[in-house]
Amino acid sequence: MDRLELLAAEPGRAAILLDVDGTLAPIVADPVDARVPEETRRELERLAERYALVACISGRAAEDARRVVGAPGLVYVGEHGLELDPEAAVWAPRIHAFAAGASWPVERKPLSAAFHYRRADDRERARRTLERIEAAALAEGFRTRWGRLVLEVLPPLDTSKRTAVRRLLEPRGLQRALYAGDDTTDLDAFVALDGLELAVRVAVVSAEGPTALAERADLVVGSPEELADLLARL
Repeated sequence: MDRLELLAAEPGRAAILLDVDGTLAPIVADPVDARVPEETRRELERLAERYALVACISGRAAEDARRVVGAPGLVYVGEHGLELDPEAAVWAPRIHAFAAGASWPVERKPLSAAFHYRRADDRERARRTLERIEAAALAEGFRTRWGRLVLEVLPPLDTSKRTAVRRLLEPRGLQRALYAGDDTTDLDAFVALDGLELAVRVAVVSAEGPTALAERADLVVGSPEELADLLARL
C-alpha cells in the first residue's frame, strides 16, 4: 500500500493541507482573476467531509483565499501563517508605510506587502529594481521573501508555513498529513511534516518554482490539474 492509500485508509486521522495559487488555482497574470476550477472545488468539498482537517495555507489573506477557492467546510490560513501570530499586527502599519513609498506597484495585504513583477516588460530590470526595494526593507528591520515573480516584505517574526502547519496539526493531535505546494514558502510546510507518523509531500513543479521543492517531495505533479487528479485518489 502506497502513502496515498495509507492516508486515505483512515481519513479521520489525517489532514489535507494545500497551497492555493499555483497549486489549486492556475497562475494568472493578475492575481485578482485567479480561481480554483469547479472540478477541483468539488473534490475539496468531498475531502472536507471525509478528513479530520482540510485546510488552505495561502500567501493571500484568508478571506481572499476563501474567495478564490470557494469551498465551504475548509480552514483558511492567510499570509503564510502570519494571521496566526498576534505580533504581526504590530508591524503592519510600518510595512504599509514603507510599501507606499516604494517605487513599484504594491499589493497591500493586512499584515504584509507584495511586489509582483509577472507583468513587467523587462523582468530582469524589474528584478533589479525590486532588489533595491528589498535592501531598503531589510535596512528598516523587515524580513523579505522571494516567490514566483514576487517580492514580499514581512514582519521580522519566526512565522511561516512551517509554524502554520504545526499550529493546525498539534492541537488536533493529527500525526498524518499531506501537504501540496508549488513555491519557496511551501518548503517550510514540507519541513513541518518531519517526524509525523505518515507524511506525504507533494510538489507542483513549474519552470518558475524552486528546484528544491521536487527534490524534497514524496510525489511530483506538473500542474494544478494533475494535483486535482491526485486529490481524487483520496
